[in-house]
Amino acid sequence: MWVPIQINENSAEPLYHQIETQLRTLIVSEQISENTLLPSIRELAASLNCSVITIRRVYQDLEGEGLLRTRQGTGTFVATVDQVERNEYRRAVVQEAMEAAVNVGLSVQYGKEDMTSLFLEVLKQKYEPEA
Repeated sequence: MWVPIQINENSAEPLYHQIETQLRTLIVSEQISENTLLPSIRELAASLNCSVITIRRVYQDLEGEGLLRTRQGTGTFVATVDQVERNEYRRAVVQEAMEAAVNVGLSVQYGKEDMTSLFLEVLKQKYEPEA
């Protein structure tokens, strides 16, 4: 199975974190459905041109979160995640992104009212695009 993960080699974010974040997002958003067999550690490492150790760490972290499960001799699968857990993951991901945006605003001394106005403007653009 091909996994649509994009690596930004110019990013300050560690490679394993880029891969883990994107794979988590694909699972939580159900772009990769439960019980889907993922590529082996070696296959994914080769396709992303990275270390087997990096992919092993990603798979272990996501398995620890309950998003993946490994069957000895069979492979790594997307775990069944109930809707409550899925919603918690979604909320956490969105909250983390929003906190990062607010931190950027704070770092450039962008005011609270300006941030609120900009946020509402972006929401409108994304959720109500002009026809």
